[in-house]
Amino acid sequence: MSDPWVREAIAAINADYTRSADTHLVQVLLLALPEIKLYIKDESTHITGSLKHRLARSLFLYALCNGWVQKDTPVIEASSGSTAISEAYYARLLGLPFFAVMARSTSPEKIRRITQYGGECVLVDDPRQDRHHAKKLAAELRGHFMDQFTFAERATDWRGNNNIAESIFKQLSDEAYAIPEWVVCGAGTGGTAATLGRYIRYRGYETRVCVVDPETSVYYDYYHTRDSSLCRPGGSGIEGIGRPQVEPSFLPSTIDHMIKVPNAGSYAAIRILQELIGKRFGGSTGTNFYGACQLIAEMLRQGKKGSLVMLGCDAGELYNDTYYNAQWLEEQNIDIEPYLAQLKRFITDGVWVD
Repeated sequence: MSDPWVREAIAAINADYTRSADTHLVQVLLLALPEIKLYIKDESTHITGSLKHRLARSLFLYALCNGWVQKDTPVIEASSGSTAISEAYYARLLGLPFFAVMARSTSPEKIRRITQYGGECVLVDDPRQDRHHAKKLAAELRGHFMDQFTFAERATDWRGNNNIAESIFKQLSDEAYAIPEWVVCGAGTGGTAATLGRYIRYRGYETRVCVVDPETSVYYDYYHTRDSSLCRPGGSGIEGIGRPQVEPSFLPSTIDHMIKVPNAGSYAAIRILQELIGKRFGGSTGTNFYGACQLIAEMLRQGKKGSLVMLGCDAGELYNDTYYNAQWLEEQNIDIEPYLAQLKRFITDGVWVD
């Protein structure tokens, strides 16, 4: 490679990676269900606080190796917050200007963290227009639009190289059920789901991938119809997952099953999860947990034993003013009590009541 700055930038990202530890695989003890083992791949322990740290690293390396980002290139991203936080971190590491185009409803704490890393936030009223505004801004600044929703599935090395899938299976190797029945994740770009699905097939595992989707996202319907023109107004209500339109990196052929989860169920699930492990996670982790409980219930009906892994996507402290705030729930006219009762009964006696 002829550009010394690009070589130094890639070396800086690789050195930062070498300094970082892997994220933990945490067991959720379900005392009423001794033959079912549930684990959380806790991605909130990355330095930027979320699963998107892996994606941001991959996207920067992809852009650098393709020659799209060079010294002083402005970097622009469309994001619901977490990817932008992680990309702002890497942009600061490389001394690059960074701009995040996000919905105005994005968590104030996420906006604060982006600016803390030196990024600038551009807020839009319609989440469906975030990519359009990001492309326009990139053209105006003569910068590079990272476009996570297009490049997430191809920027990640899905065959291994310590990606999230390889890490999960390595960490399970000494467990009673080392090959899980299910891996559960949401889809923002869809890149993580594609990485999991491809890696599992590549290694010949029988594990299946289940993608959980918020109630107002289009992905669940797209999975069943393959109608790429689907579109919904507004956001998903669960930051980080779900989209108002079908994105290029969401590949339904790489996954095995989808579950649509009510948002109130996700908000209830993070509270139950906090009681179980003593830690707060964000709403997307609640979506994963709610879907995992449904899968466990089906395993119980079939008399199956085994393990499941769900992703812990980001920390709950980002959402103290929203998902964990009773006043916010009331203002949104969201009642989580029926879902709390549903989940508590399941955790207590293994009975899932729809």
